[in-house]
Amino acid sequence: MRRFILLMIMILLMAITAFTFPGETLQKEFNVAKGKSLDINLRDGGSITITGWEKEKAAVTVLFKKTTPDQWDIRFKETADGIRIEAAYKGGERNNMSSPDFEIRTPSQFDLKLKTMGGAIDIKGVAGEITGRTMGGALELANLKGTIDLKTMGGDITLKDSDIDGKLKTMGGRVLFENVTGDVAGSSMGGNVIYNNVKPREARDAANRNDRTNEAAGKSGKGIKVSTMGGDINVSDAPDGADVHTMGGNIHIKSAGNFVKAKTMGGNIAVDSIDGWIKATTMGGNVTVTMTGDPQKGDREVKLDSMGGDITLTVPENLSMDVDIELVYTKDAKKNYDIAGDFQLKLEKPDTWDESKGSPRKTIYGKAQIAGGKHKIKINTINGNIYLKKLKLEK
Repeated sequence: MRRFILLMIMILLMAITAFTFPGETLQKEFNVAKGKSLDINLRDGGSITITGWEKEKAAVTVLFKKTTPDQWDIRFKETADGIRIEAAYKGGERNNMSSPDFEIRTPSQFDLKLKTMGGAIDIKGVAGEITGRTMGGALELANLKGTIDLKTMGGDITLKDSDIDGKLKTMGGRVLFENVTGDVAGSSMGGNVIYNNVKPREARDAANRNDRTNEAAGKSGKGIKVSTMGGDINVSDAPDGADVHTMGGNIHIKSAGNFVKAKTMGGNIAVDSIDGWIKATTMGGNVTVTMTGDPQKGDREVKLDSMGGDITLTVPENLSMDVDIELVYTKDAKKNYDIAGDFQLKLEKPDTWDESKGSPRKTIYGKAQIAGGKHKIKINTINGNIYLKKLKLEK
């Protein structure tokens, strides 16, 4: 009896599996020249995987998971521009988990226009103009060239090993760029943004590229631009500068040239190496910055602000600077804060509490003209310590 029951359970499971995962496919091939386009519109969702190859041919495989081909209206059309694919479900309401997946091989030089109501988009080895959106799914992108404008309403974005310009946006996921060259911007409404070995395209003339004393070039030049509404930002290398902004996370830049503009509404800011000028602001966190490079070259202006945290600035010991530091601490903080470091500053410390601005507070001022006072160094914090340190130059 037990064997009979087990046998019936196995038969039932096999029947359910066969019904739930039909595993049927639909295949099409088209002769198409390089430089043409693929226009695909999945009205009821489904993932799209596109891989470039060296053939002047497009091969399409439609994979049915929980439905069968007869339940779908799938249309293939050859046009003067290339190929158009449309898919829609014939029945009533259904979820995107039952939508078929599209696996497509195209010539390596091909434009892509992609739209799906829900599903991942995976593109590899294609050069061309790439545009589109998914209402919910990851964007996995690698070995791309050309221009790109893709958006997902809810998924991670990964772009690797590409030479491309444009923008990528997710409404709720992580953004990772790795080994990328080009003026491509990544943004997230609610996730971390990570740039590893991302190099903006050289759009300036040779004079501006080679002359960092040109202040205008430094303050308006190209550079990495990153934004997220609710996550951390991590940039490994920004040789032409970095302009980063998060509404609620930490910012970490390992190395930057020319300039850094960093702003967070609630997190720490750390810049391990900046060979240029910096402006960094946080509404609630610590700021740690180390200036490197030849202090005799380029714009070295510094402006650091925190509404609640310590600020540590380390600069080359012979940097010419005009130092203006202001530290405010309130009586309810129940702790005394101070300005300290390796440079001789003129400090002004009040003896009494100022009650004219709400909470009783004291303000410490630190000022100095060092080595000629060429570069303005302005630092402000509330309820935090300020440290101005020397970076020893290598001999």
